[in-house]
Amino acid sequence: MLKDKDMQLSIYSVLYNRIPENHIFRVLRDEIDFSFINKELENTYSKYYGRPAKEPELMVKLLVLQRLYDLSDERVIEEASLNLAHMYFLGINPEDELPHPSLLAKFRKNKLEDTLTIDEIIVCIVNQCVEKGILKGTGISIDTTHTEANTFKCTSERVMKRLAKKIFRTMEKEEIEVPEGLHQDIPNYKSIEDPKEAKETMKSFLEETIKTVEENIDLGNCPKTKEIIANAKEILEDPKFLVQKGVRSLVDQDARVGHKSKTSHFFGYKTEFMMTTEDRIITAVHVGSGAYVDGTKFEELLYLTQKSGVTIEEVYGDKAYFRKPILDNIREVDAKAYIPVSEMAYRIDEDLYSYNKDSDEWFCIQGNQTVKKVFKTRKNGRQTYRYYFEKEKCRTCPLRAECIKDSTVGRILEVGINTPEFYGYSQDQKTDEFKEKYKNRACHEWKNGEMKNFHGLDRAKGYGLKSMALQAKLTALAVNLKRIAAILSSKKASKVDFSITFSRFIDEIDNLRKICA
Repeated sequence: MLKDKDMQLSIYSVLYNRIPENHIFRVLRDEIDFSFINKELENTYSKYYGRPAKEPELMVKLLVLQRLYDLSDERVIEEASLNLAHMYFLGINPEDELPHPSLLAKFRKNKLEDTLTIDEIIVCIVNQCVEKGILKGTGISIDTTHTEANTFKCTSERVMKRLAKKIFRTMEKEEIEVPEGLHQDIPNYKSIEDPKEAKETMKSFLEETIKTVEENIDLGNCPKTKEIIANAKEILEDPKFLVQKGVRSLVDQDARVGHKSKTSHFFGYKTEFMMTTEDRIITAVHVGSGAYVDGTKFEELLYLTQKSGVTIEEVYGDKAYFRKPILDNIREVDAKAYIPVSEMAYRIDEDLYSYNKDSDEWFCIQGNQTVKKVFKTRKNGRQTYRYYFEKEKCRTCPLRAECIKDSTVGRILEVGINTPEFYGYSQDQKTDEFKEKYKNRACHEWKNGEMKNFHGLDRAKGYGLKSMALQAKLTALAVNLKRIAAILSSKKASKVDFSITFSRFIDEIDNLRKICA
């Protein structure tokens, strides 16, 4: 049952007067309205039955404090019960009791994962900032950062060994009689020198174990064993598993190996977020496994950013976002893309060739131009354009021997289907305006460092994609509120400085009048 909020102040509330006017939590409590959280979750509580529940608004604020200071459930309750500024932010009286730490875990699981999403909370708060004029920038930036899983990665052989052990232990707990044909002596894969042979040995043993259990035991009466066997079969059926690109841990089966560069990799998750470049406020967040490809959820993040009311005129990103679908989405919202050209998408040597988009012609450094264009689809499905240069000019060209290696008379330039369009982006990238504007993307690196170094996003706190997504989005919400408070505090400070200066100016005028009189 969700009870009405108690607005009665106690005699101890006078202690809140000791909190400075520009304190982060006083500013947030006074300027940002969190009451929409109660309204959104009102229908998930019974109106007439059950014990009075703690307010959803209070619970979300506690989770924000937790991510703001990177605390455990127990520590955040302990700190909040001793800190006046925290109590004021939570909207409670100093003598009120806070919920038990276990309630935070229950609220995260039952309410935030299933009913109200942190995405909606972020959108609502950013929208309030836009309406109040706190956010005035028109540029947004997108990037991803990695988070290490809360466990270590295993080889596929070790995963299969643990699966076999788990099946045997579960059968023992459910008091299942072990079939005669079931061998519980797990092969020692470490003694096998050939890695491929070791994998095949462990796979054969695990498959034989599963087959023996299914044939000799009624799994309908053994739900836990049935669940583990289903999980083992699902893992083995994944073609990526044996090549070390699938499940690498039974504790966290959603984590995957990702690559920071050609030589550096990690095991965990990727957090992709969109933020304003001028005010550095995060507008949308998506979390995927370590194998997530940057920009896959660009359209979804762009939609959430638009929903929050942010004006979008410029979009910044690194080379990973130089893809036609992303560039098209940016064009659809009437924004300009400040994204460097990727060599993977655009492979033209501009020292040798130039393009005229009006006539749809390519020119070589010797002045020859294309006279014919043919669309072609290769066997692998890749679509290209073939541009044919004028044969007679190629025949007498002094660079013919370097340009044409076979018996072809005229040069044929084969480019990707999007290359003519990308040529314009390539030319824009060389301008001073682009180079100067692109410096705005640096704010994203600062935000990555802030969330990982000060708010615990460098390592997952739990296991699984849902847990990681909730952690990342709560962290984004926490740093947003911190940034909003900083902006509002600076505005208040500037107003105070102006009023003091103006008062002194009036006093000086009065003194001059007295002297003149």
